[in-house]
Amino acid sequence: MEGIYAAAIVLGFIAVGELVSIWSKARVPSLLVAMLGIFIFAKIGIVPETVIDDSMLVQVYTILVAPLLFHMGTLIPLRVMLKQWRSVVIALSGMAVAVGLIFLIIAPIFGFETSVAGSGPLAGGIVATSLTTEGLTASGAASAIIVLPALVLMLQSLPSMPMTNFLLRRYAKNLRDSGELHELAAAHHEDEAEAATKKKLVTLPAFLVDNQLFMLFLILVGGSIATLLAVPTHIPSSILALILGIAATAIGLSPDKAMERSNSFGVAMAGVIAIVMAPLVSASVQDVIDAFLPTISILIVGGIGIVVGGFIATKLLRWKAPLGMSVALTAMYGFPADYLLTNEVARSIARDDDEKEALLNVMLPPMLVGGFTSVSSGSVIIASVLVGML
Repeated sequence: MEGIYAAAIVLGFIAVGELVSIWSKARVPSLLVAMLGIFIFAKIGIVPETVIDDSMLVQVYTILVAPLLFHMGTLIPLRVMLKQWRSVVIALSGMAVAVGLIFLIIAPIFGFETSVAGSGPLAGGIVATSLTTEGLTASGAASAIIVLPALVLMLQSLPSMPMTNFLLRRYAKNLRDSGELHELAAAHHEDEAEAATKKKLVTLPAFLVDNQLFMLFLILVGGSIATLLAVPTHIPSSILALILGIAATAIGLSPDKAMERSNSFGVAMAGVIAIVMAPLVSASVQDVIDAFLPTISILIVGGIGIVVGGFIATKLLRWKAPLGMSVALTAMYGFPADYLLTNEVARSIARDDDEKEALLNVMLPPMLVGGFTSVSSGSVIIASVLVGML
């Protein structure tokens, strides 16, 4: 299929998901609609299973994923990141309890290899899944077990995204109606004003900050440095890009929202969403059937573990339970779903642009930090340790 046709089809499913999300006031997540839609259409033969590869969006993702994570680092000031230590604790607590329950319940029923196959992907994303699959293949595991990590990765967002949507909507409504939102918004603006008065080491001239091509060059340089450093440091480029984005913004080498200033954010997001869709399109129906029972069991047990672990940590830290459990659930979908879900809820609950901005200022930092903690780093560590035990 011609690339332009394939790209239009993929973006068509994404657009339908956005429309359904708007019509349902974010009760139905846009990613869920897009992913299920393209899976069904591919399996009944309406669209080819090569539609994602033909669209060239995978190549877009390959080029822009590191710059995109650099951009994510510019979204949240370093001072705010340091304030989000509770999100890190909650995310780690949810993952730890989930993995513990999987080995306690799933291993005696389906075997140790099945527990290893599901633990890393459940607590993270594509990197953890690839590490787990590689380890299972090297150990000579059965084909039904080798395909399980991909199935867990594909299906884990189905229960977790609607649950997060419900919890965040509940939290946002209570925040809006209680009057607490205005107090938090005022505190956030005070923090911004205080940060603005602090002199940075470097100050970019306005004509460069307002130049789209220069901003695009800047984030590509940031992503390139992260990719280059990943080899000698053995640290994933995604984590390095995030750290570089935070550092560059803190010292003034990059403005906030760098990718949005370059007007390339939408294209990058399309590439990321296409990568999330790709496993669904390529998996066969028989693969899903063969691994259905262990996959569903892992999702149920692991999902309960994440919620319970997140709830316990939230209570100990005296946070609001809906927000804390939402942060814990980011382990089951990560970026970009955490970003998109938070934006959808803020858009649907807010009565005006000021309320939307205030809700985002409160909810987005802990959601992003929780997602980065689980998907970008925690899950990779979990997968590496468990694969080493095979």
